[in-house]
Amino acid sequence: MAATTQAGHKAQSSPTSPDNQISDADRRRALFGSAVGSTIEWYDYFLYGTMSSIVFGKLFFPSDDPVTSQLLALASFALAFLIRPIGGVVFAHIGDRVGRKKTLVMTLSIMGLSTVLIGLTPTYDQIGVWAPILLTLLRLLQGLALGGEWGGGVLLAVEYSPANKRGFFGAVPQTGALFGLALGNLVTSGLSTVFSEEAFLSYGWRIPFVLSIVLVMVGMWIRNKVEETPSFRKVAEQAKANPSAAAASKKLPLTETITKHWRPVLVAIGAKFVETSTFFLFATFTISYLVGLGYKRVEALNVVLIAALIAVPVMLYFGALSDRIGRKKVFVIGTIAIALYAAPYFWLLNQGSAVISTIAVVIGFSIIWSTYGSVLGTFFAESFPPNVRYTGISLGYQVGAALVGGPMPLIATALMARYHGSYVPVAIFIALCALVSLIAISFTKDRTGQPLDS
Repeated sequence: MAATTQAGHKAQSSPTSPDNQISDADRRRALFGSAVGSTIEWYDYFLYGTMSSIVFGKLFFPSDDPVTSQLLALASFALAFLIRPIGGVVFAHIGDRVGRKKTLVMTLSIMGLSTVLIGLTPTYDQIGVWAPILLTLLRLLQGLALGGEWGGGVLLAVEYSPANKRGFFGAVPQTGALFGLALGNLVTSGLSTVFSEEAFLSYGWRIPFVLSIVLVMVGMWIRNKVEETPSFRKVAEQAKANPSAAAASKKLPLTETITKHWRPVLVAIGAKFVETSTFFLFATFTISYLVGLGYKRVEALNVVLIAALIAVPVMLYFGALSDRIGRKKVFVIGTIAIALYAAPYFWLLNQGSAVISTIAVVIGFSIIWSTYGSVLGTFFAESFPPNVRYTGISLGYQVGAALVGGPMPLIATALMARYHGSYVPVAIFIALCALVSLIAISFTKDRTGQPLDS
């Protein structure tokens, strides 16, 4: 990537630039479609993560040892990350060849169907060993869908953005993960309050899974209103205008990405380490950790809920800030901060105060994670040409998530069990993930403010 000058950061669109050929209404529609669809997908996905922390161990993976049940439930949560790269490659191929819009409709449909079926799956007491098998298969379907969703959602926003607001636009679909997490925790917390423990374990936990069908229908309607992205239309028009060149370049997007753009793929994988490990530290592991410290389930859910909601405007702020000072600078500052904060974070949680725990999660999740989380999607999109952009960003993102994201709650639980409840090994693991990301990001140059498809 070419180096970005200070003038590049402040570049404005000229009257004849492609940015001015897109109406503000089209930009807003694409941005809204990206955010809503991403929220629904992440709600479905994280709902499983929340339930695996508090319900699935007892209902689907019963054991004489509660820790074993918890580990098995978290393992089923982590398994989906192994298939996410496959989903990313499959749907990215469709997205780079057929279009972003059609792909996003497909991923939302698969996610919605698998989520509803999870809510209807019988427990271990009802059908025995088939219960965890069916649950895990449906979880894998969720992973397949999300593998293709993230890249398309980011591109729907970024490829519609003006050059001088690309960081802000790219942060919007990233907030979908926060809204989805908050919505899932809000529903779960509300149901935990309304139902008794027995009723919640019997049927209450199923309600948010089944009701997701309503959200999916709304998301499908919104996404069908959005036109194909300008970058993909440009690629399609060039292929139509020059059929001989198009016929000569029949190489699969995955093959071209690996052979010609393997460096930015490796950078994306490494950069993903810090973002994905800390997200699942705050969003998933913290809930079970607080419950283990003696907090009620509702209290633990509400702590993460508050932090997720506060993180939304903070993330948008950092996305906009990256348009002014550069994506790389924002990413590096946040990554160093989380490496230093990992150990104090657990110390604060162990003080036994709900207020202190909330402050700790807000600092880590709402503020520090939002720095690098806000710029990740835009940074990846700026690293690849439009004809393989969907494949490139999906491959880097999903492989990185598979290596440390999904296994994070499982790794943290296993480390604490191995070291007699000490959180120090978990903090060291987070610091190592941050180091990997800093090394990866050092091999890049910032393209903030430069034309996306240059």
